[in-house]
Amino acid sequence: MNIQAIYQLYKEFPTVVTDSRKLEPNSLFFALKGDNFNGNEYALQALKKGAKYAIVDQEIDNDNESIIKVDNVLDCLQKLANFHRNQLSIPIIGITGTNGKTTTKELLHIVLSKKYNVLATEGNFNNHIGVPLTLLKITEQHEMAIIEMGANHNGEIKDLCKICNPTIGLVTNTGIAHLEGFGSIKNIIKTKSYLYKSVQNNSGINFLLTENENIIDYLGRKYKFIEYSCSNSSINNYGFGNVKDSLLRFKLVNISGYKGEPISIRTKMIGLYNQTNILAAISISNYFNVNIKQIVSALEDYTPNNNRSQLKKTSRNELILDAYNANPTSVENAIQNFRNIKHSNKILILGDMFELGSSSQEQHQKIVELIRDSNLNSILIGEAFWKTNISSPLITKYRQLNQVLNSSQIIKISQSLILIKGSRGMQLERLIDSL
Repeated sequence: MNIQAIYQLYKEFPTVVTDSRKLEPNSLFFALKGDNFNGNEYALQALKKGAKYAIVDQEIDNDNESIIKVDNVLDCLQKLANFHRNQLSIPIIGITGTNGKTTTKELLHIVLSKKYNVLATEGNFNNHIGVPLTLLKITEQHEMAIIEMGANHNGEIKDLCKICNPTIGLVTNTGIAHLEGFGSIKNIIKTKSYLYKSVQNNSGINFLLTENENIIDYLGRKYKFIEYSCSNSSINNYGFGNVKDSLLRFKLVNISGYKGEPISIRTKMIGLYNQTNILAAISISNYFNVNIKQIVSALEDYTPNNNRSQLKKTSRNELILDAYNANPTSVENAIQNFRNIKHSNKILILGDMFELGSSSQEQHQKIVELIRDSNLNSILIGEAFWKTNISSPLITKYRQLNQVLNSSQIIKISQSLILIKGSRGMQLERLIDSL
């Protein structure tokens, strides 16, 4: 059965499911394979649970008309998503970057939703499976879509762009992350920058942070951009002024098309590193003619969640929980922001940064030296941090998280502001109940 024929089935039964445990009646079940599972084995079970059709790539039951065999289920899913995308005439906003892409997506979603019916990537469904599944959720009621695109290997953004054909492009930044897959920062820049090439090929509009010198040096000025800046608003369409406090409170200046006085915005977001995420959302929303008052209202109402720069209060302490993910660039930014926050008793808790390959120990040692130079009371957790050389009495290290939970050092902490940051696999949110 070809893609056009499968698309006709999708039009009749538009709910696509890849997990047999989450089936909905009259859905299409795509039997994907993974390292530890084979969806083909659950195809008949999916049909019994209410799936209308099961798309498989192994022999299951030749007499069952609800079984559709294709050469490769993942390839079929991606081609179906691309076929559906090509029937759409709405803006498709692609967002990628080393850090900030999920936060920027969420900010942009709440702001654009003030005026439009917007579909956005759920959570971090931003890979070769998540992107097509997101595209297949776009209905005739949606007026635009925001597609987050992640990558941990060379060429992945190019592959995702071929599926979603974005017409608006934003690379939040390019920093050190996933070196195990990319091999070098140059490869990271090359991979992320492909989004801009794809958008330009689609005659779309690209947005660029002027301070993103890595991108500018790589691409030169051969691409057309709408630029925004956090430091030099006089030469750009958008800019910040007077950023202050641990919670981002600032004045927005130099907004394209806005002639009034600078507007004060009081967000619930922590960390100056979030200002670029906020300004990106403002820039794109302003391009789509969202009223400035609606933009401000949406930004002020937004509360971070999912362990991303969340401010939490316990009975003893105040926590900045940023334990969703970590890489050398995001950790460095978090430390620099944390040391500038005025508080009488600050404590830094860091977990290992994953997927750094052969440079892992070098990168972890650099973070240790930054902590030492910052004179921060710190607790480091994980195998990589355990192997670093510590030369400060303010730094304590543990090999495993279980050694820290309910330890006397943790239990004694009170009246403190604590930054908790580490890679997702470290599960540092487990510390909350002990603090």
